Amino acid sequence: MSDQAHRIRDNQPQIKVVECPEWREQLIKTTKPGPNGTVRVTFALPVDEPRGAVSVVGDFNDWNPFAHPLRRRANGTRSAAVTVQAGSMLYFRYLAEGGVWFDDETAPARDGHGASIAV
Repeated sequence: MSDQAHRIRDNQPQIKVVECPEWREQLIKTTKPGPNGTVRVTFALPVDEPRGAVSVVGDFNDWNPFAHPLRRRANGTRSAAVTVQAGSMLYFRYLAEGGVWFDDETAPARDGHGASIAV
């Protein structure tokens, strides 16, 4: 992770962090590595928890909250996908409407600054 991304991650406003939402099934999906050595990672949440707009924000998008908004899907979820090199460790959080940061409770690892997943 770059020094700038690390500073952004560590300096996120913590005043509105919530334990959210109630779901427990892991909704993060990854594909098998393609011939070019990349995997597609899809971050998903239930369509109505939490309410309002949500983005997935992480080191893969330089912690830019506008890069990967979750979009409504026909299957009752909302999701956003990123393509990264196989073998990467992704650090991320979700940012909900109103500046509410929250972690994915189903992610394999959480460290107080967000969640992480090895792909």
